[in-house]
Amino acid sequence: MAHAAQVGLQDATSPIMEELITFHDHALMIIFLICFLVLYALFLTLTTKLTNTNISDAQEMETVWTILPAIILVLIALPSLRILYMTDEVNDPSLTIKSIGHQWYWTYEYTDYGGLIFNSYMLPPLFLEPGDLRLLDVDNRVVLPIETPIRMMITSQDVLHSWAVPTLGLKTDAVPGRLNQTTFTATRPGVYYGQCSEICGANHSFMPIVLELIPLKIFEMGPVFTL
Repeated sequence: MAHAAQVGLQDATSPIMEELITFHDHALMIIFLICFLVLYALFLTLTTKLTNTNISDAQEMETVWTILPAIILVLIALPSLRILYMTDEVNDPSLTIKSIGHQWYWTYEYTDYGGLIFNSYMLPPLFLEPGDLRLLDVDNRVVLPIETPIRMMITSQDVLHSWAVPTLGLKTDAVPGRLNQTTFTATRPGVYYGQCSEICGANHSFMPIVLELIPLKIFEMGPVFTL
């Protein structure tokens, strides 16, 4: 999860998030280069008193600064489209979880395990144990296996919500009457936090998401489903 004064993105826990971080760094370097060149040109314009007659009417220069931005846009667009299509791929998931947004809690259903259904509420401050995170911990965590393709089916029962877990690179809208889906494969165990990312009412800030990712062998034992 994020920590105080963090500037960059959270550490990746899925291949998609690793690709997103790589693209972020790639685009950021291009932006830095553009900003440096523009500031350098402005500095020269403000500090140089001489006028070079060779660039007063330079068709070649105008051609370059017209084509160069187009090339830069292509260098940004191609990897962006690649990641966009990767996020929409559904590669034969091994497990399907249904998430239903309510005002203001989540309901989860393990459709492959006899229709196991439970609600996940934020823990009030009076119920927090030492080490629990205020406004982020819940009474019932979603327990999932690592290194397993998982499909999330996301919908809402009342208003618009958004199921988002930054470290997995996931953010999918929960729309009433519509079933959206997203897939992910976690690469390492741990407890990962997210929140509703769509303004859904007065208690929008109080419907966190907590995923507990464990090895597949432990997940298959079954007691993790005891709530």
